[in-house]
Amino acid sequence: MQAFVPDPIQSYAESFSTPEPELLAELARETRATRKDATMLVGHMEGLLLKFLARMTGARRALEIGTFTGYSALALASGLPDGGTLVTCDIDPDATAIARRYWARSPHGAKITLRLGPALETIPALEGPFDLAFIDADKANYVRYWDAIVPKVRAGGVIAADNVLWSGRVLDPKEDNDRALAAFNAHVRADARVEHVMLPVRDGITVAIRL
Repeated sequence: MQAFVPDPIQSYAESFSTPEPELLAELARETRATRKDATMLVGHMEGLLLKFLARMTGARRALEIGTFTGYSALALASGLPDGGTLVTCDIDPDATAIARRYWARSPHGAKITLRLGPALETIPALEGPFDLAFIDADKANYVRYWDAIVPKVRAGGVIAADNVLWSGRVLDPKEDNDRALAAFNAHVRADARVEHVMLPVRDGITVAIRL
């Protein structure tokens, strides 16, 4: 698989960033060793970004769509204060079983609540407002997740969405996920409820501020 960022550049950037905590590194190693879909792993640099977004916004309540093996949830939760909470939504009991094991070993794991089931059914039942939300799940539903989440985020809160560059395939969409992400990007650009920036970090991440 082609790297999102050339390996020498990735290694250089990581060498000048805060080191990856050992527990997250172990989780990443297990995910890569045991999961055929390990490319879904957020990884160290984006995990740091999520942690920093939580800290910089003073977030106490966060929402994540797409848990996978729990790396992003644990990274994000580490940026929440004591008493902070993260609700993370997923439909895969096998991947999230790995997540639960690692959360149980972290002091930040107590901040995380997993909601197993379709997120579009879970989100309407959640009480807002949230300070921070992160979308990283099935691409076909990105627009639906966005429209369900935006009203749940407070003014000044942040919404982030992963994979918005999709290895460049959004430039010339040919497959369903390509088209879904291109449509999502256009949807966010047209949304007057937010200001936003698309960052070429890893596979692209859009960060939006709720107005």
